[in-house]
Amino acid sequence: MTEALQELGTQIAAKRPDCVLSWDIAFDELTVDVAPANINGLVEFLKTDSTCKFSSLVDITAVDYPERGKRFDVVYHFLSMYQNQRIRLRVSVREDDMVPSIVDVHPSANWFEREIFDMFGILFSGHPDLRRILTDYGFRGYPLRKDFPTTGYTEVRYDEAEKRVVYEPVSLVQEYRQFDFMSPWEGAEYILPGDEKEGAK
Repeated sequence: MTEALQELGTQIAAKRPDCVLSWDIAFDELTVDVAPANINGLVEFLKTDSTCKFSSLVDITAVDYPERGKRFDVVYHFLSMYQNQRIRLRVSVREDDMVPSIVDVHPSANWFEREIFDMFGILFSGHPDLRRILTDYGFRGYPLRKDFPTTGYTEVRYDEAEKRVVYEPVSLVQEYRQFDFMSPWEGAEYILPGDEKEGAK
């Protein structure tokens, strides 16, 4: 399997040197680093080239590295059912960079790209309908960024007096939360069934 991936990586880099920055194999998977401006061209090549035929877009996701200049990695996973191979493409972008949409090549990328925009705030140029898909329209921030507070910025609750859902700023004070991670049962005043067996050993 590794030999086939080595051959595939060498072949893709040779045929599309304009797109491929580097490639490597780890855990029996081929990862190709791609220049952001050329992602569309490489995706189309991988789909149509007779030796690749990566016709199935499995997933698009992102990873946040706040300490890096190029903060985000946008990661694409493709499957070739014809060659029985998988490939991962990785595009590194800065916080204010735009990534070209691949919806024209793979229409199924539409909701994946919307989800990445919603969760990470990464913009996709040329996307037909780039708007939030998982959070509310008025939601503030991007929940999967590592600098997003764990409690969020607003709380949602149903107000019985107003007979509607209301949004309020989070009132939980962090100083009063306990994060020692020693035991989930710390401070519990009851014994769970089976705990008495521990003392009998």
